[in-house]
Amino acid sequence: MSINNRDAQEQQQTSLATQAARQLATTTKTIPQMQGISSRWLLRVLPFVQVSGGTYRVNRRLTYTVGDGRVTFTNQGSKVLIIPQELTELPMLRGYDDIAVLTALANRFEQKEYKPGDIISKAGNEADAIFVIAHGKVNKIGTGKYGEEVVLEVLADGDHYSYEAILESNDVWGFTAKAVTPCTIMTMKQGEFEAVVALSPTLEKHLKEFRELANKKTDPTGEAEIALSAGHKGEVTLPGTFVDYESSPREYELQVAQTVLQVHSRVADLFNDPMNQTQQQLRLTIEALQERKEHELINNPEFGLLHNASFDQRIQTRGGPPTPDDMDDLIGKVWKDPSFFLANPRTIAAFSHECSRRGIYPTTTEIQGRAIMTWRGIPILPCGKIPISESNTSSVLLMRLGEAQQGVVGLHCAGIPDEIQPSMSVRFMGINEKAIISYLVTTYFSVAVLVPDALGILENCELGRAD
Repeated sequence: MSINNRDAQEQQQTSLATQAARQLATTTKTIPQMQGISSRWLLRVLPFVQVSGGTYRVNRRLTYTVGDGRVTFTNQGSKVLIIPQELTELPMLRGYDDIAVLTALANRFEQKEYKPGDIISKAGNEADAIFVIAHGKVNKIGTGKYGEEVVLEVLADGDHYSYEAILESNDVWGFTAKAVTPCTIMTMKQGEFEAVVALSPTLEKHLKEFRELANKKTDPTGEAEIALSAGHKGEVTLPGTFVDYESSPREYELQVAQTVLQVHSRVADLFNDPMNQTQQQLRLTIEALQERKEHELINNPEFGLLHNASFDQRIQTRGGPPTPDDMDDLIGKVWKDPSFFLANPRTIAAFSHECSRRGIYPTTTEIQGRAIMTWRGIPILPCGKIPISESNTSSVLLMRLGEAQQGVVGLHCAGIPDEIQPSMSVRFMGINEKAIISYLVTTYFSVAVLVPDALGILENCELGRAD
């Protein structure tokens, strides 16, 4: 026995020990805490439209769009391969479904590697190939009014240029393409493409129909032209016209998130003081469903905002981290009354760091009692549901809100049976033979982008880059 222990035993207890006293005391306790609860700014600011029939149809003017998507790749070690079906993301192959021909085209692509600063194609040279970017960033560089270089566009993984090069003859590049980062690029010469077309009557017919569609008269937005006359004098014959609509408009069905909450009857009967156990279980379950709801509104592959932005509404950062210049470029995509930016908190931190480097200090505004940072007067709202990739990159969303503004709207169905919040219900399911009480907790929701320019995305924002 140590000396310290003998001294402790020799000391005589003169008052009630705290351990014993706690047996007669009522502890002060919190309600159950949950770290997963976030600010959920998207749900707080998104206007929700009542969808009583469970389906929301977005009617639009007819658009003669030839389609423009991004190609996906696979790889075998360092060898990159184009997935044949992904070639239908190229405008001239949209809707073409002959797998054998698509495979033949995919096999004609050649892999090339470029270092930062390398010229991939040069303005004025013959345009006789299509380039598809498997990995990396490429600047499309043009010439300004006074002969200086200007960056027309930044291309990244899955982007391509230019399908016209393999459809037309004796044309030249109108811009220079320069690698910004190490790039892996798949390219196919015009001669290789024409060789496959010559062996495939179905592809030749498809390309003929594509050219006819591309020659349709459209306005700058790609919608069917409305013939008008302006600035005329005298008794001229006015053009006749009509506004055509899409014959197959997109329909959004309300999605569901559900769970069955189980509470033992003994717990519900005996352990309800000082707080109701069933209520606390239900409260945390509802919080979890709301978190999942916001996650789906952003990430769901069918209707989520990250997957439903038009490809021509997506831009790349000029360098790596999101800069004030990048945010201005994004505003240029959603310039008609943008409502707010939405970004992961780490992305906002990276943007703030870039502002500090330039000696810029964004202003703040108050929204629902909170001070929120703004850029050009547009609030930048945090949202941890926007993912950060393995390469430590993320995205910034900018959107316009509301039906009246042809913006982004949330969808729900308020007034459902046993509703506790709009479009969320809790239904008693009964008690089983093990005395377990069950409650079905359900919420219905979706989100719709009414017109393409209501949503823009700044992609591949690098986080944590060392100076």
